[in-house]
Amino acid sequence: MDALSTWIGKSVQGSLRLAGRTGGTMPGKVVESVDAGYLARRLSTLARGVTVVSGTNGKTTTTKMLAHVLGSRYRVLTNPTGSNFTRGAVSAIVDAARWNGRLDYDLAVLELDEAYAARFVGEHAPHRVVVLNVLRDQMDRFGEIDHTARLLARAVAAATGEVVLNRDDPRVAALADHASVPVRWFGVDPSLRGLFRSDDELHAEAVPTAQPLRHADVELLRYSPGRSSYRIGASEHEIALRAEGAHNAQNAAAVIAAAIGEGLPPADVAASLAEVPPAFGRGETVHVDGREVVLQLAKNPGGFRLALMSQHETPADVSVVAINDEYADGRDESWLWDVDFSGLAATRGPVLTAGTRAADMALRQRYDGGEATEMVTDVPAALRRAVQLAPQGGRVVVYTTYTAMWRLHELLSRRTGTGGAA
Repeated sequence: MDALSTWIGKSVQGSLRLAGRTGGTMPGKVVESVDAGYLARRLSTLARGVTVVSGTNGKTTTTKMLAHVLGSRYRVLTNPTGSNFTRGAVSAIVDAARWNGRLDYDLAVLELDEAYAARFVGEHAPHRVVVLNVLRDQMDRFGEIDHTARLLARAVAAATGEVVLNRDDPRVAALADHASVPVRWFGVDPSLRGLFRSDDELHAEAVPTAQPLRHADVELLRYSPGRSSYRIGASEHEIALRAEGAHNAQNAAAVIAAAIGEGLPPADVAASLAEVPPAFGRGETVHVDGREVVLQLAKNPGGFRLALMSQHETPADVSVVAINDEYADGRDESWLWDVDFSGLAATRGPVLTAGTRAADMALRQRYDGGEATEMVTDVPAALRRAVQLAPQGGRVVVYTTYTAMWRLHELLSRRTGTGGAA
């Protein structure tokens, strides 16, 4: 049966590629519809099991980092495109499997969104579960934040080996009560807590900086753009991360905790992390017509706040805020009013708004003292316009929701990386 299901999936995948499409999650969707047990059966053949990475923000980057680090010792299967529904995991298996269904891998590192993580563990019990944070996101789909935490509790309860949890997010820390296996903790030094706020602290003037009650196995001690220091057990390691932004420095702490749980020496983990480029749209840089274009996924208040911090670290010559309200983005865009855009208002260059909610974003910016230079509803057209406005050698930063990001991916994927018009 596995061979037949794999053939079906690979045939769908091949047909889509012949038609000029990437394949995406469609092969997984088809295989799930004809063989509901395919996912669990294939993953059960992996000797070192499955690590599930979930939470609101940072899943794609954390999964990419962890797969790369573990890949220095093991053969790692992963879902690298950010397709974090179970059908995305099935598509990754179909792509990686031999035609007879065989998987020549030792373990899998899979990104799953909160709802699909809960569904996944009903089909296959993971060895390890990594939970990054719990923040308000897609409330029209997930409902209130405590419901999201309950979904993640189901994933934590299913872990058979260990769980890795964020000490500094109270909703994540509370998930330890649901674990029947050892808990490995990551966190940040109290002096950095103002950077890495929980959902309840987003609007607070100050956050607690007292020593936390719980010890962290891995702790981010110091952060500066391009360089972070971590305490791993009793030793300290400095890492120059290629994935820019404070949020990626925190994601790296989770990766280190999971990797040492898999038996890798801290020094090896640190060296490997320094090699990992950012995931697409998560601080990735693309060169367009002699300008540097940085893509920052920003889909909820917490994530947008951290993405905007890059303006202080490396200011943009031109900024674009592309907001769509399609299903993958969440139909309810009222969360924009929970983001502090005063930093964007103080930027040195033009600010364009784009996407189906370009006008809403322009209005929101005015309430924080800013003014949209232009509204360009079509997202690719907005990028082209931003590149025109930026000086040669300048920097364009695009803050974008999911579907707008993929429109940009389609545009940029046609390019060779340098030269030409966007």
